[in-house]
Amino acid sequence: MGTTDLHVHIYPYDYYTDRPVDTVGLARTAAHIAGIRAEATNSMLFDNGDFLQGNPMGDYIAYERGMQDGDMHPIIQAMNAVGFDASTLGNHEFNYGLDFAMRSIAGAEFPVISANIVRSLGARPTEDATLVAPFVVLERMLTDGAGMAHPIRVGVIGFTPPQVMTWDRRHLEGKVVVRDIVETARAWVPVMKAEGADIVIALNHSGIGEPGHVAGQENAAVPLAAVEGLDVVMAGHQHLLFPGPGFETIAGVDADKGTIHGKPAVMGGFWGSHLGVIDLLLEWADGGWRIVGHESTLRPISRRNDDRTVTPLVESERNVLDAVATEHRATLRYIRRAVGWTSAPLFSYFALVADDPSVQLVANAQMWYVAEMLKGTPHEGVPLLSAAAPLKAGGRAGPDHYTDVPAGEIAIKHVADLYLFPNRLRAVRISGADLRGWLERSAGLFNRIEPGGRNQMLLNPDFPSYHFDVIDGVTYQIDLSQPPRFDAKGKLIAPDSWRILDLAWQGRPVTDDMEFVIATNSYRAGGGGEFPGARGDTIILEAPDTNRDVLVRYIAEQGTIDPTADNNWRLAPLPGTTVLFDTGPRAMRYLDQMTALRLEPAGDAPGGFIRFRLAL
Repeated sequence: MGTTDLHVHIYPYDYYTDRPVDTVGLARTAAHIAGIRAEATNSMLFDNGDFLQGNPMGDYIAYERGMQDGDMHPIIQAMNAVGFDASTLGNHEFNYGLDFAMRSIAGAEFPVISANIVRSLGARPTEDATLVAPFVVLERMLTDGAGMAHPIRVGVIGFTPPQVMTWDRRHLEGKVVVRDIVETARAWVPVMKAEGADIVIALNHSGIGEPGHVAGQENAAVPLAAVEGLDVVMAGHQHLLFPGPGFETIAGVDADKGTIHGKPAVMGGFWGSHLGVIDLLLEWADGGWRIVGHESTLRPISRRNDDRTVTPLVESERNVLDAVATEHRATLRYIRRAVGWTSAPLFSYFALVADDPSVQLVANAQMWYVAEMLKGTPHEGVPLLSAAAPLKAGGRAGPDHYTDVPAGEIAIKHVADLYLFPNRLRAVRISGADLRGWLERSAGLFNRIEPGGRNQMLLNPDFPSYHFDVIDGVTYQIDLSQPPRFDAKGKLIAPDSWRILDLAWQGRPVTDDMEFVIATNSYRAGGGGEFPGARGDTIILEAPDTNRDVLVRYIAEQGTIDPTADNNWRLAPLPGTTVLFDTGPRAMRYLDQMTALRLEPAGDAPGGFIRFRLAL
């Protein structure tokens, strides 16, 4: 059995909206675990990483309560209560710093492993000084069909995406390095076999991506599965489901059977939404165990109905809830603290098609902060811009994953809703050419639209909304009749294509040799997303505060905010052309406020979303 990407979701509770939900929570997943343990004579349970960060409970522990030596982190308490056999480290384990991560996992009653995070490099991976144990060989007893017990040694090895060195450079640089996943596996798996592992399981906090091996690969499950001696792959990081649709075209992957290069694999969603299950049929032959049959399945904790309601499929396990009840109550007190007021609602249902007030608020706060920090420096007076993206805009997280803050009091929970991640504020200094490239990279969100065409799908579903940076302080249009210059991962695919039109600063056309300072976050400034001008070498300000803290301070300073977007960007007109896009059903409550767009409802969309038609 396997969980992945729990992100501190223990209770079936949405701390952003401050209400119970049926779609998340390890306490619910634990019901499936208990059921399988009751029905299966032999079972093991693993976690695939990204457990320490991801919701306000994680922030409360990191920023309010803290983690001193001997303290227990609630997600570790919950995982201990469930009874895991092992876990690996995901990239988000380091968002609050290396010391915080190490103090947190110290309380685990199960091994936490990672073979490719290294304190000091050796000549080859097996000579590295790893941060935690690279693997573990677990000795267990198997009961066969006749009721006889037999010993088995299960080798478990863990991997983390190498990109963590970019995403959390501030916390990790000079302290650890990260090796390539496949290179590391090829070195360690023979060692595990030599130490007596009968079968080898990879806890791979990495997704199912390119079929061939690429050095430093982020989603390396396919070439990893090809490593000789590796028997099972548990994947994650992508917040997707496997077996399942979406992976059919990848060479070596059977998306129906749940195999990669013929080996059983699973990816169990995120936030406890699903339990990944792999059934292995083992046979003793020639002095060892071998796999003679396997089946990969997923067990969801809820079902979304045709009328968009959600039906829970399991109830929470009381012992898991009890394990963190004190921390849950403390988190509720934390999220309900007031920091200011808003004169109008803040919502992100239309953030991918028009300038958005929730994104505008973040951009304003960043610009306000950086302007103060740059006073008296050589960068004061350089045109200051601010880049912000809609962090909650549906996508894989579903039709409820949108910012929706009513007019009135703004509490911590609302600020956390506006800015999900514990990034730190950064500023970069770049050229006008890079500014244009940055916006071109963002414009990859949109499919190419044929002028005069009707009902064309507007958004590329593979493009995450957090890469759709809106840059405030300049004005521009996006010409959708041109192909995207960059693909969803930031690769240049159409060097002769330009979508950004009429790019101007204070009414003046932006030229390639102009210079700008852009307020952004540590993920983007450090190279996250592969944006021109933001690859770690243009940073001029490394602020001590998180973007979320800056947002809190800005709202408190303003007292009451007026969340009005300045409409500095728009989709360029294409007469006679209509497009379709999907959003959350609660968008209907705000349709009358979208007067600048020619919108009309176009029915239901898959997955509980609703669809709109937009005339360009």
